[in-house]
Amino acid sequence: MPTETVTIHTTRGHALLGSLELPEGEVRGAALYAHCFTCTRQSRAAVEIARALAAEGIAALRFDFTGLGGSGGDFGRAGFASDIEDLIESGAFLAGRFGEGLLLVGHSLGGAAVLAAAGMMPEGRTAAVATIGAPAHVPHVLGNIEGDLESIARDGSGRVRIGGREYDLSAEFLTRTKDIDLLSEVAKMRVPLLIAHSPTDDVVGLENAGALFAAAKHPKSFLSLAGADHLLLDEEDAVFAAGIIARWAARYLPRPA
Repeated sequence: MPTETVTIHTTRGHALLGSLELPEGEVRGAALYAHCFTCTRQSRAAVEIARALAAEGIAALRFDFTGLGGSGGDFGRAGFASDIEDLIESGAFLAGRFGEGLLLVGHSLGGAAVLAAAGMMPEGRTAAVATIGAPAHVPHVLGNIEGDLESIARDGSGRVRIGGREYDLSAEFLTRTKDIDLLSEVAKMRVPLLIAHSPTDDVVGLENAGALFAAAKHPKSFLSLAGADHLLLDEEDAVFAAGIIARWAARYLPRPA
């Protein structure tokens, strides 16, 4: 299957770099993939799921959030609100090429981002949403940051470690990551939702999936990724999740004319 490199120019003045996985035959829909916190579009889950979608005839765009991978902008000032803005602008790019009725897929904090972004996109743009290991409360991600967050909030910025890498983080990042009620956003959704979560996830506990599922309206589905780790680092786990999501999504995407 062909992979096309795309550049999405944002209204905020920087560009997002993406990889568009294209079906070999007829395109019967399009999907937008949001990667996990501080990951990139090259994570195993991102690649496997995008390519599985393409194998089902669904063009899938995986892109780097602001300040990560090949995308411009400042990650240390971005925060969760910036992720939502990235998704809205990437969704507009994808809809402009393939039409309305997109599948949104998000992993970990990317899952929270697609849940929030779904209701902020124009009516008819989102056909269905699937999440993997998503937190029910956005500030959960702050627990994965090694650093003095109190001093950053007080002084305006500071150095932290996330996933073994160092970043300069701003107080704005902390504020923009806290200010959303995700369960309220999920309760307002009126599109099909698939929640995939591992009962052995030791980063984002299974209770998060339970809270999201309880808040959502039908049609909603739950997929247990039993034995998988949070990042789906085992290829077999990533391929399994990718295959189920692709087949589930095909049921809800608009049929080609």
